[in-house]
Amino acid sequence: MAVTKVSNIIVPQVYSPYALEKTTELWELMQGGIVERNAEFDARAAGGGATINLPFFKEFTGDSKLLDENVPATPQPIGTNQDTAALMNRFEAWGDNVLSQWLSGEDPLAQIALMEGGYWARAFQRILLKILTGLFDNAAGVLRISHRLNLYNDVVQGSITDAMRLLATTFADGTQLLGDNSQALEVVAMHSEVETSLRKRELVQDFQPSGLTKRIPIFNGRLVVVDDSCPKVAGVNSPAFTTFVFGRGAFAMGIDTTDPEDMHETDRVALAHESHLVSRRRFILHPRGVRWIGTPASTSGPSDAELATATNWTKVYLDKNIRIIAIRHNI
Repeated sequence: MAVTKVSNIIVPQVYSPYALEKTTELWELMQGGIVERNAEFDARAAGGGATINLPFFKEFTGDSKLLDENVPATPQPIGTNQDTAALMNRFEAWGDNVLSQWLSGEDPLAQIALMEGGYWARAFQRILLKILTGLFDNAAGVLRISHRLNLYNDVVQGSITDAMRLLATTFADGTQLLGDNSQALEVVAMHSEVETSLRKRELVQDFQPSGLTKRIPIFNGRLVVVDDSCPKVAGVNSPAFTTFVFGRGAFAMGIDTTDPEDMHETDRVALAHESHLVSRRRFILHPRGVRWIGTPASTSGPSDAELATATNWTKVYLDKNIRIIAIRHNI
């Protein structure tokens, strides 16, 4: 009986867009609109260099003027500034054992795409959380004061008060950090222990959209994404949890799709009896309004540790236009 080989079923021009689609379907923050990917960002990710410039217009400021037909008006300049995103180049490869498992399915192409899509959804989520670690670093994070509400106290469990916990009232205090732009915050990302604590207080409700079998958790009118990658930092007496709140388009994402054969490559090592699948991504994943100013040690782009380094970031948007809030709290 003929053996199904990876190279028989994975044609990069066909498979690469399919695998990216699966990643999008499986990544909840992208489904929720928090990570915005579009053709413009994809085109920028396909460019050369180590960084991408994202120019923007500054908001108009100042008071309006009275009309005076005797005094010619002086127009105000239209201000511009520049956001900068780092280009990242990452890959993963899988070998014979896992590939043989994938190929045992009824639809091997769909099975491989599903598994790979899930891998990259988790990888992008971890990278995004590393960026947040840098932005909200306790010592020097550029958003640690303007965009973070710190409720946490390292006290024993019996001494924790509601003022230290994430509740409807303290959540409202956190979103108020964006002032009249707080309604732009739409998605909450939290650790599973936080979500369980809120459920015990009946503060999380499940919503089931028409036509979907999956129920969506809602907290204070916002979609909830549960991810144990959200920070849980041990203290002497109790751990500190950080819950994030995002507005639509808080992160920009672009993926270089110009050459599918660069994105996926297969080979067969005959004497080793092995098949390999290599998956590569050249992309930007950038918090809009916070400029990357770091210098990566690698030409492949910043490492996770460099993304989590506070001094590699600086603000360029007005505070209320940076749609990311952190709430540090007890449970």
